[in-house]
Amino acid sequence: MNVEKRDGRGAVGQRAPRSGGRTAAQRTTRDTTSTDRREDTRARGAREFPTQGSAALKPAERTRVTGAPAPRLRVAPPAPIRVPRAPFVALILVLVVGGVLGILAVNTKINENAFKLEKLQQQQAKLDVDEQELKKEIAEQKAPGNLTANARKLGLVESEDPAYIRLPDGQTIGVPHPAQGAPSVTSQQGNGG
Repeated sequence: MNVEKRDGRGAVGQRAPRSGGRTAAQRTTRDTTSTDRREDTRARGAREFPTQGSAALKPAERTRVTGAPAPRLRVAPPAPIRVPRAPFVALILVLVVGGVLGILAVNTKINENAFKLEKLQQQQAKLDVDEQELKKEIAEQKAPGNLTANARKLGLVESEDPAYIRLPDGQTIGVPHPAQGAPSVTSQQGNGG
């Protein structure tokens, strides 16, 4: 058999295609004739063997006969979801305003307590000074010389021979006598009052 006869072309110098192969001329016309071939096989009721890659799939029987090619189906992107923005924006605004007001309230309370604390610390310092002065005055009044002078101001007279009471049994030791002597000039009794 001649190369030209097998090929179906009258071209000189071109080789016949290998088994299952195509020549360059057939490749250029492939796109335009592939849809025509599908239509021819559908019209005759023959089986089609669609393939993906190099693996053959299960033969599919085509019974539909139409003149126009079937529309090609494509995956459409999902419709965008429209979320209402007004409630979201309102929620964010409420959260921001609430947060700012909360922080403001906390800072105000902290400052108010700081002023109260400072006032109480000043009052405590004043009371500490007063306490120290009173303790100093008490210590001065407890001195023996001051006790005697204060007793004389009240009109008390020193006793010569005192008597004592023993506490465990209540027994009196010594004989008590009234004190003899004139009250001090500076005492309240000596002034007539």
